[in-house]
Amino acid sequence: MDLHTKGNAASGGDPAGHADAARRPDSSVCAERADGGRRRRGGWRLALLLAGLLPLAAAAALLLALRLGSLPAAEMPQSTRILGADGSVLSSLQGGVNRRTVGLADISPWLVKATLAVEDRRFYEHGGVDLRGLARAAWVDARHLSREQGASTLTQQLARNLYLSHERTWTRKLKEAWYAALLEREYSKDNILELYLNQIYYGNGAYGAEAAAQLYFGKPAAQLSLAESALLAGIPKGPRYYSPYTRLPQARQRQRIVLQSMAESGAIDAAQRREALAAPIVVRPPEGDRGQTAPYFADYVRKLAASKLGIEERLVNEGGLQIYTTLDSRMQRAAEAAVERQMPKGSQLQAALVSIDPATGQIKAMVGGRRYVDNPYNRVFAATRQPGSSFKAVVYAAALDSRAVTAATSFRSEPTVFYYDDYRKVYRPSNYNDRYFGADIGLRQAIGASDNIFAVQTLMKAGPDTVIEMARRLGITARMDAVPSLALGTFPVSPFEMASAYSVFAAGGVKREPTAILRIADSAGRTLYEAQPKAEQALSPALSYVVTDLLGSVFEPGGTARRVAHMLHRPTAGKSGTTSSDAWFVGYTPDLVTAVWVGYDKGKAITSTEAHRAAPIFAEYTEAALADVPPHPFAMPDGVVAVDIDPASGLLASEACPARMRAVFLAGTEPTGVCGDTGDAGTREQDGPRSLWSKLRGWWKS
Repeated sequence: MDLHTKGNAASGGDPAGHADAARRPDSSVCAERADGGRRRRGGWRLALLLAGLLPLAAAAALLLALRLGSLPAAEMPQSTRILGADGSVLSSLQGGVNRRTVGLADISPWLVKATLAVEDRRFYEHGGVDLRGLARAAWVDARHLSREQGASTLTQQLARNLYLSHERTWTRKLKEAWYAALLEREYSKDNILELYLNQIYYGNGAYGAEAAAQLYFGKPAAQLSLAESALLAGIPKGPRYYSPYTRLPQARQRQRIVLQSMAESGAIDAAQRREALAAPIVVRPPEGDRGQTAPYFADYVRKLAASKLGIEERLVNEGGLQIYTTLDSRMQRAAEAAVERQMPKGSQLQAALVSIDPATGQIKAMVGGRRYVDNPYNRVFAATRQPGSSFKAVVYAAALDSRAVTAATSFRSEPTVFYYDDYRKVYRPSNYNDRYFGADIGLRQAIGASDNIFAVQTLMKAGPDTVIEMARRLGITARMDAVPSLALGTFPVSPFEMASAYSVFAAGGVKREPTAILRIADSAGRTLYEAQPKAEQALSPALSYVVTDLLGSVFEPGGTARRVAHMLHRPTAGKSGTTSSDAWFVGYTPDLVTAVWVGYDKGKAITSTEAHRAAPIFAEYTEAALADVPPHPFAMPDGVVAVDIDPASGLLASEACPARMRAVFLAGTEPTGVCGDTGDAGTREQDGPRSLWSKLRGWWKS
């Protein structure tokens, strides 16, 4: 059986039936095909349904993500401002970022309108990403075959500056749009605009409208004119290319574009545009050219603030703090002017000045050198210079307090050899220029003329340890050894410590902690630190007054500061000091204490003329600083006795001794003998028994 016969047999042997089956489909086959078609149509419907739901699901997911999403942490470093006692800004600590955050109400409406006109005209209409603006920018770019139109909204720019880098990638652009949407969800339009205007870079280190307004125009952002606002609004497009400092013509051209954009958007009319274009633009010179106010003081305050708050100096610079200080801007200007006028032009000779209010301990002026931009080293705190004879005030305070000497004490002014350390060592001091009186002189005359022999005699009589103890009571912490040369200020002390020590005399014996910072507040105005300076009665008011009265002798005829006496028109006390490389004058009135140092940074020897520059700086500054303060005397306290004494004998003056001098004493130390009484022999009274050295000296001369 062939294959065909077999097939007929298999089909029931009916060739005709087989043909009919081929012509008429079986009902089960039709049903099967129908089911398959329905399944295919159902699959397409499902696919179409899913395709339709997918955007909705994506939109829902996006909305959920926006609702639950959060913005990353953003840092906006702000400039810390140092304020003077009158509220004026002394310095802005930038740490590389010059920013001062202000509210939208404190920014000129002209700057707001100019920024919106040139950066984002539809700012109040879009939700962070401007699709219409994006399409328009793409169309313009396509027509010109280049990227000429920016498509980022103001919100996107803010998001990029706060959270992202400036790399030009699609990932960054997507993140930028995402963060912009989150910003729009979290903040109102005005809040976003305020953030933007406080964050945007205006060139030359200035971030934000307030910093830029102060930098370029020296005024708050609230006071910017239309012309100034249009100039500022154009800078962010290219801060270096449109810098008013280096490219003012380009900045003015950009200003024209901004004003045109404002006119097109309806922010200004044609007349306002023409007026703004014609308005002159006065740009302040860069800070390096116009100088800074109290830069040495600002450096000191920055370090002090970091110490008080226990934070790094970088955080002080960028923390947006308000540091309220004690510095008086008017006194500071007087100090800087006095140094400038009294110092030789073109010389490397340096100077330092620090001034303290003795009634409060507040630092009122500080000059750390002649040119901060050349050398920021603050010489006020230089603890490497010998104070010379200005230290003698400490010596005499110790001797008076221990009753080792009084105003009636005398020593001979002549070359003298001093033995110490159980006579194993010798000290041979000399007077300046080897000038001696060659006779007995009293304490007041010795202080006025700055006699070195008298000072060492006094220290030896009082004891070096007593002098060191007095220095510590006055707040001097510098290292000192108990040797005779201590009397002549041979151990270095900073001008700051010298001014602080003399403040005790001026304040009636009260030692107050020198204060530079009154309060530190954060950017929100919350107080982080408030000064609570310590004060203690270090000396008796009587001792302070007696020292003060004696220090007034330097301005009298024969005194080391007699040349500047005519410059001072109020009661003043002080002491000069001269070494081979240093010149000092430390002095005070009842209202102000000032230390002045003059010398070379590397210890080069000073000339006689250079040595006489410290006192004139002190005198000129003191009178200028206290120009509004009426002169008044130092008040004499209880415990002080003023009597007339005979200068030759040191005894109470009488008709028998017509020469007389007014002298003050601690009560109980004044002389009781009267000049001319029987037994006086006309010799000056000595306080206490003669020292062993005095006896030896007398034996040697006999």
